[in-house]
Amino acid sequence: MRIGELSRRTGVSPRLLRYYEEQGLLGSERDANGYRRYRQDAAERVGRIRELLDAGMTTETIRTLLPCAQGGPGLLACTHSVRAVDDQLARVEEQMAGLRRRKEALLGVAEAMDTRRREDEALALQALRSA
Repeated sequence: MRIGELSRRTGVSPRLLRYYEEQGLLGSERDANGYRRYRQDAAERVGRIRELLDAGMTTETIRTLLPCAQGGPGLLACTHSVRAVDDQLARVEEQMAGLRRRKEALLGVAEAMDTRRREDEALALQALRSA
């Protein structure tokens, strides 16, 4: 199938499909006229690439995992795929902890702002009463 058809089947733009090729995630052959021609299983492969990208994997990691991504969703459980998924989960947990710290810091700033606003309003009200 040509790139336009693969794009329609997967919802992935031709530009992104070419990027996947550049990254070694997707292969194609060239017709005599230079057009890309993809195998029939390319749509499934693009789906797997999207699944792993959505999980936060880098294209470099995905390239090493694609041999484990056959025959349905998820990955075949091998030492490499288990380690890659565990590493990604650890990164996500670390990011979530960082987001929780940022949230707490922002809540502290918001609380200080609210306290300051109430104090300013009290001072303004006191100034009005004494005027």
